[in-house]
Amino acid sequence: MSMHGGGPPPGSPRMMGGPMFFGDVPEHAKAKLAEFARTEPAHDEPPPPFSQTTREHGFTLFRFLSPHRWAMTGALLLVAAETLTMQAGPMLTQIGIDRGIVAGNRGALAAAVIAYALAVVFGSGATTARIAVTGRLGERLMLGLRIRVFMHLQRLSMPFFTNEMAGRIMTRMTSDIESLTALFQEGLVNLAVQALTVVVITIALFVLNVQLATITVLIVLPVMLALTLWFRSASDRGYDAVRERIADVMADLQESVAGVRIVTAHNRQIHNVLRHRRIVGTYRDANLYTGKIGAIYGPGAEVVGIAATGMLLLVGGRMVLDGSLLIGELTAFILYLTMFFAPIQQLVQLYSVYQQGRAAIKKISGLLDEVPSVPESPEAVDLPPVQGEILLQGVTFGYDSERPVLRDIDLHIPAGETVALVGPTGAGKSTVVKLVARFYDPDAGRVTVDGHDVRDVTLRSLRSQIGNVPQEPFLFAGSIRDNVAYARPDATDDEVLEACRQVGLGDLVERLPDGLDTPCHERGVSLSAGERQLLALARAFLARPRVLILDEATSSLDLATEAKVERALGLLLEGRTAMVIAHRLSTAMRADRIGVIEDGRLVELGPHDELIARGGRYAAMFETWMSHAEGARA
Repeated sequence: MSMHGGGPPPGSPRMMGGPMFFGDVPEHAKAKLAEFARTEPAHDEPPPPFSQTTREHGFTLFRFLSPHRWAMTGALLLVAAETLTMQAGPMLTQIGIDRGIVAGNRGALAAAVIAYALAVVFGSGATTARIAVTGRLGERLMLGLRIRVFMHLQRLSMPFFTNEMAGRIMTRMTSDIESLTALFQEGLVNLAVQALTVVVITIALFVLNVQLATITVLIVLPVMLALTLWFRSASDRGYDAVRERIADVMADLQESVAGVRIVTAHNRQIHNVLRHRRIVGTYRDANLYTGKIGAIYGPGAEVVGIAATGMLLLVGGRMVLDGSLLIGELTAFILYLTMFFAPIQQLVQLYSVYQQGRAAIKKISGLLDEVPSVPESPEAVDLPPVQGEILLQGVTFGYDSERPVLRDIDLHIPAGETVALVGPTGAGKSTVVKLVARFYDPDAGRVTVDGHDVRDVTLRSLRSQIGNVPQEPFLFAGSIRDNVAYARPDATDDEVLEACRQVGLGDLVERLPDGLDTPCHERGVSLSAGERQLLALARAFLARPRVLILDEATSSLDLATEAKVERALGLLLEGRTAMVIAHRLSTAMRADRIGVIEDGRLVELGPHDELIARGGRYAAMFETWMSHAEGARA
């Protein structure tokens, strides 16, 4: 769906050339894609409403399936019908032999054959219906789970994404959910089929002959049970290791792709290949371990089954010769015995699927159990339109609570004032503005906007009135329009174009063949650093926030472009509150007041001329900056 109000309709060729591609697309390809979009089935079911206050509870398979209990009940009834009809064959064979062939009764033989054929047809129909029902239900469950996990990721706070590798998060959304899909669509239903098959066959064995059935249960089953318990214990460890190692593979892959330009610039390709080879090697070792225990268990169970069949054929043959057992009963018993080991073998394979699914449930549950470190109170109210007065009162904060980054910060910014924060790298300048935008909460003290504690208002209403232009802007895969209108998707083309003109991008947009529909490529890699920064500024212009946070927004621009942006910033900042993280003192000098952050403390605050007159920290920084500037001119 287009993110703007005045753009082309969905499915048009103009739309197809926008966010979907990373380069020029031939017109005939656009036309085909437009036709495909028109025939694409609509997904009318709306997603669940997003809420910052939603709290995820323990994710278990039972809770996951319980809302669909009636559909699951229907599937189990189909499983029962399928199993009973499919296992009727040996019993009908016994009737056909003993009452038809041996007794010379053609009618009984014909009836057994017809009943056999009907059982096969009915069983096939039940299998088809069961696959259709469980397949549809499975896809619905996976759709809901993907949305649930994605929404939870949107709800989590910055510390989670700072501490967790992106590749591991991707693993939760991809391979873990795929494993859960396999567990439901292949594992649980087939598990029910095979388990019920074992029960039905066990009953049939005792109905045919108690003595032979007792031998089977007392001698064969204990051996199979011991082998299965060993396999379960060994495979538990194996599949947990497999899930951990695939997460490592995905994390390393994501990091290598994201940093490909740095890798290339420093000739680290071979190093990365060797590192990735080691990581993939550990993943291979984990899979080899699970494969080895499967290779031991599978043939071992098969040997037990063959030996049991031979033993019971010997005992049953003697009973037929003694006249205590009919030939048809022995035939049916051996057929059931063969079928008895087949589902056990199948259960072994399904246990592998179950183990992968169980490990995936554990990982997904761990993700859903993550609690936002910056929670929105259920009693939070919407922040009304603000004038922009900001107050930090006794604020102390540390990313690690034992190592404060900010210490007892007191800062009052009247509405409409621009304050620049300067200081050494790592002093805490960016942390101050993160607290204002409530990316983090202070460990002590409070932050208010127009007298409202930011912890008492909804995050959406707060951040909708705070614009943020980072030093390294992030652009999404999409068109220029989509990126500029990101905070205001209902903006018209004229409004988007005007925002681009205000920051000096008007000429560039007009020169591009597709104008606002020109793709930015993922993260804006096709644009220069200055162009990416200008687009981020245009995004802020279009959003028109009451409070603006600028992380040295002009640091990557040349002097001519910087002059254009400075003029545009003057228009944007008029009547608005601004907090500027200034790495260039030329930027700080334009602010109403300058705050010097050093070692997590606000050590100086005042206008440029006043701070120079004091002869303190800022004056020393300014003197150093001036000497460097004079040296560069010389």
